[in-house]
Amino acid sequence: MATKKPKKEEKRGSNANAVIENAGVMVEQPIVQTLEKNYMPYAISVIVSRAIPEIDGFKPSHRKLLYTMYKMGLLTGARTKSANVVGQTMRLNPHGDGPIYETMVRLSRGYEALLHPYVDSKGNFGKAFSRDMAFAASRYTEVKLDAICAELFGDIDKDTVDMADNYDNTMREPTLLPVSFPSVLVNSNIGIAVGMASSICPFNLGEVCETTIALLRNPDHNVMETLKAPDFPGGGYVVYNEKDLRTIYETGRGGIKVRARYTYDKAGNCIDITQIPPTTTVEAIMDKIVELVKSGKIREIADMRDETDLSGLKLTLDLKRGTDPDRLMAKLFKITPLEDTFSCNFNVLIGGMPRVCGIKTLITEWAAFRENCVRRRIYFDLTKKKEKLHLLQGLGKILLDIDKAIHIVRETEEEKEVVPNLMIGFGIDEPQADYVAEIKLRQLNREHILKRLEETDQLAKDIALMEETLNDRKKVRALIIEELKNVGKKYAVPRRTLLYYPSEEDGLEAVEEVPDYPVHLFFTRDGYFKKITPQSLRMSGEHKLKEGDGIVQAMETQNSAELLFFTDKCQVYKAKASDFEDTKASVMGDYIPAKLGFDEGEQTVYLAVTMDYAGYLLFFFENGKAAKVDLSGYQTKTNRKKLVNAFSDASALVAVMQILEDREYLVTSSAGRMLLVHSGSVNAKSTRNTQGVAVMTLKKNQFVKSVVPFEEDMLANPHRYRAKNLPAAGMMPRMEDQGEQLKLD
Repeated sequence: MATKKPKKEEKRGSNANAVIENAGVMVEQPIVQTLEKNYMPYAISVIVSRAIPEIDGFKPSHRKLLYTMYKMGLLTGARTKSANVVGQTMRLNPHGDGPIYETMVRLSRGYEALLHPYVDSKGNFGKAFSRDMAFAASRYTEVKLDAICAELFGDIDKDTVDMADNYDNTMREPTLLPVSFPSVLVNSNIGIAVGMASSICPFNLGEVCETTIALLRNPDHNVMETLKAPDFPGGGYVVYNEKDLRTIYETGRGGIKVRARYTYDKAGNCIDITQIPPTTTVEAIMDKIVELVKSGKIREIADMRDETDLSGLKLTLDLKRGTDPDRLMAKLFKITPLEDTFSCNFNVLIGGMPRVCGIKTLITEWAAFRENCVRRRIYFDLTKKKEKLHLLQGLGKILLDIDKAIHIVRETEEEKEVVPNLMIGFGIDEPQADYVAEIKLRQLNREHILKRLEETDQLAKDIALMEETLNDRKKVRALIIEELKNVGKKYAVPRRTLLYYPSEEDGLEAVEEVPDYPVHLFFTRDGYFKKITPQSLRMSGEHKLKEGDGIVQAMETQNSAELLFFTDKCQVYKAKASDFEDTKASVMGDYIPAKLGFDEGEQTVYLAVTMDYAGYLLFFFENGKAAKVDLSGYQTKTNRKKLVNAFSDASALVAVMQILEDREYLVTSSAGRMLLVHSGSVNAKSTRNTQGVAVMTLKKNQFVKSVVPFEEDMLANPHRYRAKNLPAAGMMPRMEDQGEQLKLD
């Protein structure tokens, strides 16, 4: 017999068909509504439940993993395979085994990312300072909780924190951990949410406990007196800047410079780098040094080796003879990640809301959280003691007539009536009567009962003390202070990151000493460049050039001169003459597009040479316009090697001229007209890509054909080609001027 489908199933099926029928149909929806319904829930979930740590110093993924390990008995037991922990954690964290294991790796002692690791590990867990050193699979490694985790879970079974259901309502898990020290400041925590991020640097545990105690006793305590500076697990040096540190301590935002630690081996003439900033890796440092050596910016390093082994990080730099190691390192600190900035953003979830806090605010919020945990613990113990005292008081009444109690039990016909009869016989309540009824026969002697009653006085004293503590905030805080002292004694270790107080020399730019001497520069039409000393040039013969190539620019300058190569893509590439090796006329020279890393198909159109960026650049375009740009507009403080928008791309470029003083230029159009333009009539602009001003009027389909610096012998009657006002159309050349013009072409 056929059965009819339930109405709910029919409705579900019809909806499914409707969705399929409307698949691919675009429905207009206000963007605000889309953001509110689709994007905002996701953003809030990432902020509140994933990326931002809470006041206990943990993100949900950390908390779920550590709590699972605690419930597995790994706080005191032996290590177990990581795969076991990962599998158990999936009961609380359903995001797959990969992310869970990666979380465990970052919390482990072997990874070396935390000052005080929470996971005691055995096996290969990779290293925080290495990009390429991968961790082993979870089936090979073993873990247990580190000893310091006793401070995370010490009171968790005494109702100190709220518990919540897991994702499928089969288990309970803590919403926070009742940490007995401000772990949020002790171990680094970095997270990127939607529209906000968190980056908390680590501090020394001993200093944090000392600072917290001082603030609990005196809210006006100066934090900088006890909390010297961040303390990173990788060591190194904090470049001490009191102003920057004070800003971070007060606002929770700012940057801290951390530099590597090194030693110089005089016998081997090498530098051994053993500690690096937390924001970089050994491989990133090596890549940067290789890049600098190839570009010629670092010439003092002969070889480089990564000698990291089981004893720890070690990066060795072999030096060339005569190199000053301290001077080289000062240069490397400036231009490599050997000195880097840790950006701080103390964004923490407090009461479910993200909040950027300074050090004092963070400690105050943690103290309020911990105070609540301690009160809940005391209340839990108080309730238990009151219940026990109540039972013992009932036992005391039985002591008055034990025989009567035995008689009541023996005379009661049904077992369920024993407790009610005891309640009636002695005037006690049900819990007391049930407690008496459960006493074993061997314990119904006067000695046993008297010993139990001796606890009554002590319980009464304990209860009175607990109630007094709950009613006095100072006593609650005294307990917190005592716990902080114990944590400091047990787990505090000396600082790993030392403080470096910069001197005046550190503020100076580390500039390589470049030998300065006269040189001749030659630049060819096809983009080849030569730097030749005067002596070598005198002894040389003809220039070796590529077939069909020719020298278009030749000039005398110094080896310290700056070179600006302008390209046909409106870009300029900057270099120094010292970046190029001295060569001879008999070689072809350096191919600039390859040497400076031009874009594909990009070619050089002009070379400007300067010592001090004085003077101007004059650009002439096919549309009859000219632009005069201050050369100083191409000077940069950060030594950038490439500048875009070097000149206007509104019209094709005809010519570029570098000028120190204004002079006249002969402009010739495609129609043959000639015009003398004085550069002084073109106002200088600071904007590099200015379109300039019109200097020559052109008819349709006409364009500027050529521009050359004007010399007096070029034209028989130059006054004829000068105009009172610009722009001007120019004049057709006379017979006596055409020969010269042909010669110029």
